[in-house]
Amino acid sequence: MEIDFVIRNARLPGSIEPTDIAFEAGRIAAIAPRFVCDAPHHDAGGKFACGGLIETHIHLDKAGIISRCNLCTETLAEAVSETSRAKAAFTEEDVYARAAAVVEKAILNGTTRLRTFVEIDPRAGFRSFEAIKRVRNDYARLIDIEICAFAQEGLTNDIGTEEMLAQALKTGADLVGGCPYTDPEPAEHIRRIFALAARFDTAVDFHLDFDLDTANSNLPTVIAETLARGYHGRVSIGHVTNLSAMPPDEFSPVARRLAEAGIALTVLPATDLFLTGRNATHLVPRGVTPAHRLAELGVVTSLSTNNVLNPFTPFGDVNLMRIANLYANVAQIGSADGLRGVFGMVTAQAAALLGLQSYGISVGNAADLVLFDAQSGGDAVATIAPAVAGWKNGRQSFHRPPAQLFRAHG
Repeated sequence: MEIDFVIRNARLPGSIEPTDIAFEAGRIAAIAPRFVCDAPHHDAGGKFACGGLIETHIHLDKAGIISRCNLCTETLAEAVSETSRAKAAFTEEDVYARAAAVVEKAILNGTTRLRTFVEIDPRAGFRSFEAIKRVRNDYARLIDIEICAFAQEGLTNDIGTEEMLAQALKTGADLVGGCPYTDPEPAEHIRRIFALAARFDTAVDFHLDFDLDTANSNLPTVIAETLARGYHGRVSIGHVTNLSAMPPDEFSPVARRLAEAGIALTVLPATDLFLTGRNATHLVPRGVTPAHRLAELGVVTSLSTNNVLNPFTPFGDVNLMRIANLYANVAQIGSADGLRGVFGMVTAQAAALLGLQSYGISVGNAADLVLFDAQSGGDAVATIAPAVAGWKNGRQSFHRPPAQLFRAHG
């Protein structure tokens, strides 16, 4: 064993005492306290180590455009229309610059992998797609990026989009996704997206049921298509805010059907809080689907950022630990076990949603890990702990020295 590097005195999930993590050729070669070798090392000082945070649902192509948009009603319909207007003027260089800035912030906040949706249609053309492919390539040493070719504004009503999605899948997209609630024929939209996924043998990801109307849902169609096509474990959905409006006797059967079909779900607390319940004058509904209750019933669940500084979410810093903390507040989760579960939604559960087989700090896995200034995952969520250092494939990806406090002298 030829050890290249050792992280010493790191605290792992479930551990009581700090331990050492040894790297060899970009992989984790050993995990043991007081590991003996002469390789270079980093003293973690008892800080918490994990496999890195994972964004399962983010839009890099339309981040940072809030100054180009006019917000009046601050509704979902306005967000879609304002973004559509703005993206017609996107250039490849413009998208690259905005997306790269977000990716760099994500890395510094401890994210090691993300799935980004990229809108491909006659208005956006392939400009955003080409830009995000460049970002994926340029930052490959620091972060893994999946690209979902995405139909934001419909499919049956948007001539040319379906063929453009197919072209993207031929030329570098990793999976395909759709948005049935913007299509006048949502069921047909879902079937066509599934057909594209099957044609190119990719996973599929839908933005779904972004309202509080429990009587009108496209989820049954997604479940039916998943089962008919044998797509268990290859389908994920985001938002599904109408689940937050269901009483327990309705919610539980839906959750069990999702679990049986192997459909994973991502909750986007920041966006869902901002856009839902706009018609309420008091006791405004939160509109955040209870991911922890879904998890209790066997559904793979994750939390993610969704948008940064655009009409869908006019704020954000790409900090998944902040998103996890926000969810814990909204869901009223404060126990140690509960916070541990929330932490799992931005780490191990998020990895499961993306179909990763070897995520985490384990011998033989890629040497991808991040140190947080915390004692545990639950503690990191509770305190919005900062990421202090990270490694990707055994090479350091970032370092954030601690803030210094200058106390008065004399």
